[in-house]
Amino acid sequence: MESAADGTGQSRPSTGRPSWGLPFGRAHGRSALSPSSRLFPAPRRTQEDTQRTAFLLRKQWALYSVTPMYRFSEAHLRDYSRLLSAFFAAEKKKGLAVEIGGELDIKVSVTSLPDLKGSDRDQAAILVQLSSRSSASPKNSEEKVVWSGWFCCVAGDELSENLPEAFTCLPLFLVNGADSYTAIVGTWFQKTFDCCFRRLSLSPFNLSWMAAMWTGCKVDKPAPATELVFSVPHLPHPLHISYAINLEDAQALWDTIQKTPGEITQKEVDVFMDCLYSHFYRHFKIHLSATKLVKVSTAVATAHCDGIIKFRQSQYLTGVLMLLTELAICQIQ
Repeated sequence: MESAADGTGQSRPSTGRPSWGLPFGRAHGRSALSPSSRLFPAPRRTQEDTQRTAFLLRKQWALYSVTPMYRFSEAHLRDYSRLLSAFFAAEKKKGLAVEIGGELDIKVSVTSLPDLKGSDRDQAAILVQLSSRSSASPKNSEEKVVWSGWFCCVAGDELSENLPEAFTCLPLFLVNGADSYTAIVGTWFQKTFDCCFRRLSLSPFNLSWMAAMWTGCKVDKPAPATELVFSVPHLPHPLHISYAINLEDAQALWDTIQKTPGEITQKEVDVFMDCLYSHFYRHFKIHLSATKLVKVSTAVATAHCDGIIKFRQSQYLTGVLMLLTELAICQIQ
């Protein structure tokens, strides 16, 4: 077996384990998800679940796909916190872990988020947080979380069922924080568990599914309008078109298209988008089908083609993560 590259770009001897993909931060793949139909699960989260995951809402999370981790164990999270802290201390001596602003002493916490599961067969989500206290702050002052990342697998049975026992399937990784911290955390996980990370981008095809699925979700009023942002190609300077649709109008349109409540087909998504395009052309004489869909913003979540997500509704968090897990699995298979 060929040697694998570590996070520094150097090669290391083969371990005799399967090679699952590309090193951390090396490639930017584009997912291609083409289902004939999909079920969007009804919200079933309790108030207690919502409180425990409230910190995930209204933040921008960068998406990564992660290959299965070798000999990762939820029983050793405290050890992982200690080892990752030591790794940060070593990187700090090289000048790599110091951010502008005086954040010198990094404390690492690796914990479990058991509420973020699609079924009992899913592995519990794993939260990694970096906190720091500025050197100018009093010693008894509260530490500030400067970076968060979490691994999850929501309804990822397709991949986890076929894995050898020594591997753990947590294919979706979401990050909020500085890229320098992301690189250090990713390098440590890659070296420790022989896994690989890739940025997870979202194609216009993926975004159109999200626009249709999330528009059909019932949310508390008042709620923001559904907004689609399109990029116009082949121009010397970037040009974007923002298309906002009143939520009630978008849901009324979707209700006339969807045949089976809770189930969405490719044909229904196509009809929904074509109706929006036709309405826009009738008013502005612009063919949106000739542009590229780059962003979708709804009452449920906001997603950008660069692989940036923002969750807005806790009750639909599991459903959104189910779709993102599927995209992550598609990228690593």
